[in-house]
Amino acid sequence: MSKYLLDASQGSQHEIFPGVRIHTFCAEQMMLSYVEFAPHSVVQPHQHPHEQVGILLEGELTFQIGDETHRVLPGQMWRIPGGVRHSAVAGATPVRALDVFCPIRDDYR
Repeated sequence: MSKYLLDASQGSQHEIFPGVRIHTFCAEQMMLSYVEFAPHSVVQPHQHPHEQVGILLEGELTFQIGDETHRVLPGQMWRIPGGVRHSAVAGATPVRALDVFCPIRDDYR
């Protein structure tokens, strides 16, 4: 087993909201989260002190970030400063996304 290459099954796994599963991997100062949404699943409004950037790989999300609402399609990216309230709703098909957090979220380890 390599200390540099990982499979998604080797990360920490959590169901953060019904139908929303994450697989997380940490380096020294950042965290990568592979996110899978079931159709129509919802990430409830929340905020955290961590910066978050991400990219949609598959499916469609409706993102509420601060006072803005955006329909996000594959290849589009987001950036969420720490402390900004946000939420997301998956479309009619499964969604896959990548998020990066800095600093590392201890609750997702």
